[in-house]
Amino acid sequence: MKLIQNMIHQDVKSLEGTVYERKAARGIIMRGSEILLLFTKRYNDYSFPGGGVELDEDLLAGLHRELAEETGATQVQVIRELGYIDEYRPHYKPEYDLIHMLSYYYVCTIGESLGESQLEDYEISNGMTAVWIDIHEAIRHNRQVIANQESSMGFSVERETIVLELIAKELVSPTVSSV
Repeated sequence: MKLIQNMIHQDVKSLEGTVYERKAARGIIMRGSEILLLFTKRYNDYSFPGGGVELDEDLLAGLHRELAEETGATQVQVIRELGYIDEYRPHYKPEYDLIHMLSYYYVCTIGESLGESQLEDYEISNGMTAVWIDIHEAIRHNRQVIANQESSMGFSVERETIVLELIAKELVSPTVSSV
């Protein structure tokens, strides 16, 4: 799978120390120029459905599980790999100095309608909701959150916005303007 970008969060001063390794699989699900994303009220941002894979689980099995849990998606078909982001950022657990996050992105199709999501307690308390949104609106919104350095801003908004911009460039047909 191709590397989309290496990222080191601005608060990471060194890659030395105790590092928590985490792999995540994230789904890219389009419907024209609309994309299925998760809006998280706590962070006021849009992110891709998907998340950490279990130690005994491969990336695609984790992707299917996460899409079902977070969006209620069924009949998930992986069309192709988009790429991955290799990221270092601070970790909230005191026993680790930082987290090394590998986020793998897959272009998928899903069944016609979304079923019932099965969010975890922290996802519910963070106000996470699956939404269809125009990709350009999601990019604009996330870019505004980043520009304003909102106090609620989470670590993942920059990573997710980079991938949204790549998708808009490579997968969304440009609007044809009349002359």
